[in-house]
Amino acid sequence: MTPNAAKKRYVLTCIVFICHCTILTAQICSDIEATPMTKALYANLFKLKDKFTILGHQDALAYGVGWKYENGRSDIKSVVNDNAGLYGWDIGYLELDSSKNLDGVPFNKMKNYIKEAHAMGGLVTLSWHASNPFTGKSAWDTTPGTLRSILPGNSAHAKYILWLDKVALFLNDLKAKNGEHIPILFRPFHELTGSWFWWCKNGSTPEEFIELWRFTVNYLQKQKNIHHLIYVYNTADFKTENDFLAYYPGDDVVDIVSFDKYQYDQKNGREDFISIVEKQLKIANTVAVQKNKILAIAETGFEAIPDSSWWTNTLYPLLEKHPISFVLLWRNAGYMRSMQKMHYYAPYENQVSAKNFKQFYLLPKMLFQKKLSSLKIYQ
Repeated sequence: MTPNAAKKRYVLTCIVFICHCTILTAQICSDIEATPMTKALYANLFKLKDKFTILGHQDALAYGVGWKYENGRSDIKSVVNDNAGLYGWDIGYLELDSSKNLDGVPFNKMKNYIKEAHAMGGLVTLSWHASNPFTGKSAWDTTPGTLRSILPGNSAHAKYILWLDKVALFLNDLKAKNGEHIPILFRPFHELTGSWFWWCKNGSTPEEFIELWRFTVNYLQKQKNIHHLIYVYNTADFKTENDFLAYYPGDDVVDIVSFDKYQYDQKNGREDFISIVEKQLKIANTVAVQKNKILAIAETGFEAIPDSSWWTNTLYPLLEKHPISFVLLWRNAGYMRSMQKMHYYAPYENQVSAKNFKQFYLLPKMLFQKKLSSLKIYQ
């Protein structure tokens, strides 16, 4: 072999190696000790993100408008004879040793629903409206200094560790029929760029938030041996890339970048919603590409869905333009006495947008349970 030929072969080998490493990097979640099923899920989500968006619904299997705890039922299923592909749950009040979460779902039922969703081939995501550990009040108590109080060396740190221990017990009990832990998309400290929770940006410095996030992840992984979580970084409103990343805790402790955004008004809200979400998607997708992460809209919806064509005329055009892995609709609580109004975000049978939702269901990019199950995302 001539020197030039050898040089060309060496360069080609390096190119192939670099490309191979890039492909591998694209499929590896942040936890280097993640379980095989968790690694497989993350790799498959990464592969699917450019082609499909998985539709999710909070508390989908537990209740809906006018019903509660009926096996095999969901509001979405009543419309399209299929379930959402992603099932969202919240573990708020677990830290208080309550038998039910903050929305009244018994934790023992929640575990069964999570196992049922996984058995169907669906995804599961958990958020945590943790009570204020400093004052003992709700997650919405924004007393200054709360977040700082649970950092190592501060007054509520021991309490926070006890809370994490309870979370770990719950997570360790989420097992598939074969005994393997069910992979979970874990979304702690959600909507962090808002101002309404004790962990939001108005209650801490970026350095404090980052320390809390990293402590939480490291404690769950190293002290509690939890390795079936895919970590979701989640913001609320933001206008720039710097806004979105100001509290970002690091590529080694984040797998998915996401934000929450709802439409609130029908008359003028549609244009504003589309404009804002489009800008946020561009920013968040730029971050996802730069950091080699998955992009998602972790919460969205239009309460009571008064717009009969909202699914195909408002939501889908946004999803169609970007590589969004999943989008989660908030819960269908039905009539809320405390709010004196209907509170739901997915259609149910004969709801005004149900016909349009059927069209949305058939659009090529959308993944619901049946199609998602056929893709075997855990293998």
